[in-house]
Amino acid sequence: MVQSEADDLIEYGFRRVIITITCVLCAMLEVVDTTIVNVALNNMRGSLGATLTDVAWVITAYAIANVIIIPMTSWLSQQFGRRNYFAVSIIIFTVSSFLCGNATNIWELVAFRFIQGLGGGALLVTAQTIVTESYPLAKRGMAQAIYGMGVIVGPTLGPPLGGYIVDRFSWPYIFYINIPIGIIATLLTLSFIKSPKYGAKLKANQVDWWGIVFLTAFIGSLQFVLEHGQQDDWFNNSVIVTLSIVSFFGLLFFIWRELTYEHPIVNLRVLKDSNLRIGTVMCFILGFGLYGSTFIIPIYTQSILGWSATDAGLLLIPSSITTGVMMPFIGKMIQKGVPQAYLVAAGFFIFFVFTYWMHLVITPDSGVEHMYWPLILRGIGLGLLFVPITTLSLSTLSGKHIGEGAAFTGMMRQLGGSFGIAIITTYIARINQEHRVNLIGYLDNTSFEVQQRVHQLQMGFMSKGYAMNEALSKAYKTLEMMVTQQAAVLTFSDIFLYLGYLFLFCIPFILLVKKGKSNINPADAMH
Repeated sequence: MVQSEADDLIEYGFRRVIITITCVLCAMLEVVDTTIVNVALNNMRGSLGATLTDVAWVITAYAIANVIIIPMTSWLSQQFGRRNYFAVSIIIFTVSSFLCGNATNIWELVAFRFIQGLGGGALLVTAQTIVTESYPLAKRGMAQAIYGMGVIVGPTLGPPLGGYIVDRFSWPYIFYINIPIGIIATLLTLSFIKSPKYGAKLKANQVDWWGIVFLTAFIGSLQFVLEHGQQDDWFNNSVIVTLSIVSFFGLLFFIWRELTYEHPIVNLRVLKDSNLRIGTVMCFILGFGLYGSTFIIPIYTQSILGWSATDAGLLLIPSSITTGVMMPFIGKMIQKGVPQAYLVAAGFFIFFVFTYWMHLVITPDSGVEHMYWPLILRGIGLGLLFVPITTLSLSTLSGKHIGEGAAFTGMMRQLGGSFGIAIITTYIARINQEHRVNLIGYLDNTSFEVQQRVHQLQMGFMSKGYAMNEALSKAYKTLEMMVTQQAAVLTFSDIFLYLGYLFLFCIPFILLVKKGKSNINPADAMH
């Protein structure tokens, strides 16, 4: 019965092409919107009269809504029918995009971004299930690969596209571009996508309302703590301490509720599967590496090398194209029965080589030519990680457990990204000071090299018409700036090295994974 239902969902020819394009487009819309806003924050601050802390909420609200909705998508699809749920999510996303563009103050924008995130999280997860179920079993690896191209390329398309739109037009247009795509996607969804026949809907009094409350308290508070921890000085801030406690108890009550309630909103028992447990940890680390490196490279190129937002974004595009090109080949390899564990181990090792190479090449005056090949390696590593980790996590699950397991992999990837960015921003702030103090220790006034350098700088300023004392003061300021810049470069260099060690550390654990079915039926990697 279940098998014949699954067969009913398989599409061929023109219909399958249309469904695939619709789903990949929706997934890309969601992922691009996560990063496109980053380059427009300054313009938003100016036109809405907001502080830097206030405007950070534009990113935080979207991330919190995303991470709350992702674990619930499997349940919501069953409750409302997948096609209806998917279409409504696109409509919510599109309408809230229009409202974001029309926001008149910062808190209006934050509220609409939260609603946009609730629609967006569903797009990402449901799109993957629809794509996977539209392909016959033997081609599921390829389905994952096609979907993966959208999800991996999306975060890197955001910053250059956002930079271009903000430079040529104004910030509301980064939201308005979603509208025509959303309308087309809604019409295609209603025309072509089918809903599987699930079990009976739950009555309102059977719904796990407390589960939803505890999940929201746990994930929402955790996401806030991660996004605002560094700027609010972590546990010296009463709000951060309170929300950390709320998050901890939210988690405890959530686990208790889901294990004891008859109709849990998230089925935790699926984590008994050892491959899924290892896979969720790997997804967390993949999120850490993917979002962490996408976050740190633009910061380094803009703050140290002085590049524009558009140039910083464009630097990552060859890496994303490499990943996109790799995906179909990886899909083919999985179909031919190459063990996913070996592909993942190779991916982690290549990612280590990328981070170590970046650790060696970044200086205060590195150019594109120094970073091009390491970033191509990053693209190869991500290609080897994304599809195999997802299929590996779900390879020993069956039936509706696959969708439930996939919600975990999706949530952990998002949380991995949030942890990565929180840890990296904290590290930049704390270790930067340490490096600066160490470097200043080498600047001995009695040293011949230091005196010579100050003299050269002083002469340079005097040749531009400055008086002797003023030129000397400017020479010391320049030296101070050079020290600050070198300290920042050393900090970024350290971050790349530690990210590399994290990936290297994972390789032995990957090889412990039991071999699952490589022709997995992932109704699947919902995320």
